[in-house]
Amino acid sequence: MNTTESRQTAQANLRQTLKQDIKSGDFWSSLRRDYRELEKFYIDDEKKKRLDQMRWIKRVLFLSWWLLKSLLMKLTPARRILLCIGLFFILGGGTIVIQGDHVRTGNWEILGGGVLLFVLMLELKDKLLARDELEAGRKVQRALMPDPTPSVSGWSVWLYTRPANEVGGDLVDYLNFGSNRRGLILADVSGKGLQAALLTAKLQATVRALGQDYESISKLVSKINEIFHRDSLPNIFASLLYTEISPDSTQIRFVNAGHLPPILLRSGTIQETPKGEQAIGLIGSSSYSEQVVELGQGDVFFAYSDGLTEARNDRGEFFGTERLQRLLPTCQNLSAERVGAAVTTEVDWFVGEARANDDLSLVIIKKL
Repeated sequence: MNTTESRQTAQANLRQTLKQDIKSGDFWSSLRRDYRELEKFYIDDEKKKRLDQMRWIKRVLFLSWWLLKSLLMKLTPARRILLCIGLFFILGGGTIVIQGDHVRTGNWEILGGGVLLFVLMLELKDKLLARDELEAGRKVQRALMPDPTPSVSGWSVWLYTRPANEVGGDLVDYLNFGSNRRGLILADVSGKGLQAALLTAKLQATVRALGQDYESISKLVSKINEIFHRDSLPNIFASLLYTEISPDSTQIRFVNAGHLPPILLRSGTIQETPKGEQAIGLIGSSSYSEQVVELGQGDVFFAYSDGLTEARNDRGEFFGTERLQRLLPTCQNLSAERVGAAVTTEVDWFVGEARANDDLSLVIIKKL
């Protein structure tokens, strides 16, 4: 293909892409969502309170200035200077143009626009490189994920995790130790992004390495806490729910280290299990207690991360515990997988077009 044909193909692809963007029908909803995220990222809570007390003209002026100022402060020094130059060219009203021995003023908005476009291209380049790295990290996380429906005789099990961003800080895992032991893990590392994802991988490796060596799950969690505290960053912790079941048994044994108490669903009624001890990583030495629950036929053990109850819609409302407790009794006769599907569908409907602000993870165990 010669140069002319390549240029024509590129132009055709661009036109086709723009047509698809227009036909998609979600331009305005995407624009509103992007604006809300922009405001959330650049404007702190104190400024939002001040904006709420202003009339709309004053609000627009202050909001525009604060957004511009925040943008400038987040750029590198060189790009900050370039952006100021570009804005000056656009808003300055004229420039000096030298033609031979003559000097005249001319329009310089095009030059200013070119400078702004250059800064935009630099920022986009950084974003795309970071996105590629995060996507590689997400592929690794997917590869480490267990089968969502592991087969355990006498039980229906479903495991689920969905990161809010490219990589997540929640851990869901399934371990087959043989000798009648099956381990199920639900953990939530504090923070978000790549830092949380790396510590999640570290936590997963620790549990997988130690799990088979400890018959006592309370001692296992104590050892995990010791290692996580030793190897983690300051002020970083993780909630951990470590659970074990045996094929064809009726018991669920678990240790709750700072996690949301799992819910028991029995004959259409809700029962919350007792709270556990402190999260792992806070102090180097900590003891934990084992809890045991008996499940009858059709009973459900429902464990979840706070990304479920703290999911928000466009109005800033939380999904909340009450909605979850109203929903679960309607799922009593469903398999573990269908219970999870019903819950995630309800959450997605509630959230609507709002972007997820936290990872959502579930471990659901039903006695057959």
